[in-house]
Amino acid sequence: MEGEAEAVGFEPYVLVFDVACEYWWADQVDRLVRAGLLLDGAVLITGEVDRTTPFETGFQGHQAMREGSWQNDPLILDDQGLVVSLGDRGLVVLSGCGHAGIVNTVHYAQRPTGHDNVAAIVGGFHLSGPMFEPIIGPTVEALADLSPSLLVPAHCTGWKACLQMAARFPDAFVMSTVGSTINALRAVAGC
Repeated sequence: MEGEAEAVGFEPYVLVFDVACEYWWADQVDRLVRAGLLLDGAVLITGEVDRTTPFETGFQGHQAMREGSWQNDPLILDDQGLVVSLGDRGLVVLSGCGHAGIVNTVHYAQRPTGHDNVAAIVGGFHLSGPMFEPIIGPTVEALADLSPSLLVPAHCTGWKACLQMAARFPDAFVMSTVGSTINALRAVAGC
């Protein structure tokens, strides 16, 4: 029908995007959700994020209903992020709750995009509460290595992590509050 959008190759659990196929890695074929590059390689939906850092290992105590019973699910594999490439300026990484760990998410985004430069990291970093407070220090150190121009931790990051990030990254840190508007292009360009 005229004016209606046409679905592009939907499979159960996996959205297939024409421009993304070349970026899918053979070792990820068995995953339920895969990374997909959209809009001519400028936008990435992460899909399942690898746990590669020694400190971002999951959410102990989390459970999921599987085969009719509650089972441990510490990795929360359905967590996703959105990544936008600003070309030479680097990547803007937007996380939801960051269950995979914000550093894992950024590292994961760097691989298929080919960008090492990080313009901005925005969203939940999941560092709140006694279970995650021990990894605030290693996370802040790893963020320093990533050197984002803009760092905007949100809802589940926690005040202790925000205090450490504000102290460590005074020029990049922006406190996110309800109603905040972030213009990543302007912030990265220094306008």
